[in-house]
Amino acid sequence: MFKKYFALAAVALAAATTMPVPRSDASTNLLLPDLRQAPPGCAGGFAGALPDCAAWDVCPVVDPAAPNGRCVPSTAAKAFRIRFTSSEENVGDGPLLLYGRRNDVKQPRMSVRQALRDAKDGSIPADYAAAQRPTRTFTYYEPAMAHQHWHLMNFEHFSLISKKGDVVVTDRKNGFCLGDRFPIADTVKPARVPGATGPDAELARRLRANNCRHHEPDALDVLEGISVGYGDDYKYDVDFQWLDITHVPSGRYTLVNTVNGDRTLAEKNYANNSSSVALSIEWPDGSPGLTGVLPRGPVVKFLRSCPGQAHCD
Repeated sequence: MFKKYFALAAVALAAATTMPVPRSDASTNLLLPDLRQAPPGCAGGFAGALPDCAAWDVCPVVDPAAPNGRCVPSTAAKAFRIRFTSSEENVGDGPLLLYGRRNDVKQPRMSVRQALRDAKDGSIPADYAAAQRPTRTFTYYEPAMAHQHWHLMNFEHFSLISKKGDVVVTDRKNGFCLGDRFPIADTVKPARVPGATGPDAELARRLRANNCRHHEPDALDVLEGISVGYGDDYKYDVDFQWLDITHVPSGRYTLVNTVNGDRTLAEKNYANNSSSVALSIEWPDGSPGLTGVLPRGPVVKFLRSCPGQAHCD
């Protein structure tokens, strides 16, 4: 059954307005991150000029349930996926810094707290116990061969939206290992990008090398985060970095990515947490409805990029 996109948006907004969020101003003396979502398929940059949005493809697969099935010729396919890179960047006043912790190895999850930089003295909590802000997210150890590290859950989600506002397809991937994977491409950089020395230099070095306790299923703590002026991305060939469009009729749609959709992480600005692209799907042989093999797959075209917008009609 399709879910109404606008109803989901209303629920998310209601949840966000009931949770107090600290601001990056003199009243709290805290420097907050600002997460912005790049448009789907636009690797490594928020601007998302359509010619640069080439980090995506249509992948025919044999097994519709495979997390990362090998692309095969259309004549052998039983499902079709649109795969795309997703990228999030921190353009705020302070780093995104998250500490996960559990008491013992019998607990399958770690609870997560957010650490925020003090604007007066530049200090930032050094561990879970000192981090100021509880969150509703958690981490768990993903044992799949391509991961084998601790995943932060529900950090980002993506979906395909019809012109009527219905959610047609939603993602199955919701775990991330955050670190400083690339510098933002902005000509004007945020004021507090970490340098070679200074209060954030050591933290930035840790985040550049962060592997989220790779091959450590018995770890009791984990670090996740993104420095100011850096981004984290998941390439389109990663497990579950796709939407199954096998049963999506021909037409125009919006593909939307949203980071921190439930606002459980404190930010300076939430207005740039969603970005989208308008795309078309055309089935040469008519409406889909696979019961076996289709002779030809869909033709997908990206039509327009909409940075900072959840709608791209």
